Amino acid sequence: MKIKKYAAIDIGSNAIRLLVSNVIEEKEKEPKFKKSSLVRVPIRLGADTFVSGKISENNIERIIDAMKAFGLLMKVHGVKKYKACATSAMREAENNKEVVNRVLKESGIQIDVINGAKEAQIISSTDLKYLINSDETYLYVDVGGGSTEFTIFSKGKIVNSKSFKIGTVRLINNPKEKNKKIFEKVEAWINKHTKEYKRLSLIGSGGNINKIFKMSGLDAGRPISYIYLNAQYQFLKKMSYKERISELSLNPDRADVIVPATKIYLSAMKWSGARRIFVPKIGLSDGIVKSLYLNEI
Repeated sequence: MKIKKYAAIDIGSNAIRLLVSNVIEEKEKEPKFKKSSLVRVPIRLGADTFVSGKISENNIERIIDAMKAFGLLMKVHGVKKYKACATSAMREAENNKEVVNRVLKESGIQIDVINGAKEAQIISSTDLKYLINSDETYLYVDVGGGSTEFTIFSKGKIVNSKSFKIGTVRLINNPKEKNKKIFEKVEAWINKHTKEYKRLSLIGSGGNINKIFKMSGLDAGRPISYIYLNAQYQFLKKMSYKERISELSLNPDRADVIVPATKIYLSAMKWSGARRIFVPKIGLSDGIVKSLYLNEI
């Protein structure tokens, strides 16, 4: 048996995460990917980019501090190989090249700014074999702070994928009319690409759906129903930001984005006709680790 350590840094629009995974290799067996450590820091880059168009000096310094800390953590863990990917907020920031260069110079961490198509590709490379039934159809929805990736699986294969600028932080900062137009585009895409399938289920990934799943009290592997998710959405929407923190014990940077996130999942279920959503607790970080191991990125 061999155990190798890989790490992924996901620089999102709502938070930055470091995932350290053990890759367990055994003869005549497929490698197993087991999470060893997950660290999340609430640096909301989307609040800069989606309002002013660039990353603020304060947040640049916070990114540098986070990368220095992540570098030390990876050293302590004995990480063999890592990859740092930045998504929506960073790729749309006017000063992204400056940020990437400063981070590399001051922390030694190289950041790759990836586009929406690459993000969707990495996310959909995660190991879903234990969850996906080869005879069924699924709409995989990964909700981030700046964008949401939609991937359709049918008969065990990817048949379509699309990234939309409909992330949670963006929805909070955008004018209502702009959000309405984006939702209309997503609805049209989902209707067009799912209408041929009589039955499908959703697969949801992202911190918000993970939190909702935890709040549901369901056993791992059990899906959340459309009825439950809709009831939870109405419940969360009625509560104030402070009430979500004090009564539901949500983190301050989760208490506001959980409402628009739930709306995205719920809308995707409604437009696709799905009546249930599976929550396997995987996402971009997991995809980065797997792609690193397979030398795909």
